[in-house]
Amino acid sequence: MARFVPGDNVTVRRAFPPGHVRTPYYIRGKSGHIAQVLDSFANPEELAFGRDGLPKRPLYRVRFAQSRVWSDYSGSAGDTIDVELYEHWLESEENT
Repeated sequence: MARFVPGDNVTVRRAFPPGHVRTPYYIRGKSGHIAQVLDSFANPEELAFGRDGLPKRPLYRVRFAQSRVWSDYSGSAGDTIDVELYEHWLESEENT
């Protein structure tokens, strides 16, 4: 069951674990909101090591303001970037 729903504000964990990681470096520590709950899938970080990836983890499309991702962003204030992130990389804005 998904912990977050569309509209929830979240922050991406600022973590740097070794190995295969599906969370882009540039988005770690950034805040955005849940745009869409996609489904639950086997954890690709575990699958990369030949494990079964279970339990399945919810995957979200998280929307970030470009200006909050790139400090020198000079485009429109309304520009956004969507990144698909697994739940274990997300923290509620209430807890950050």
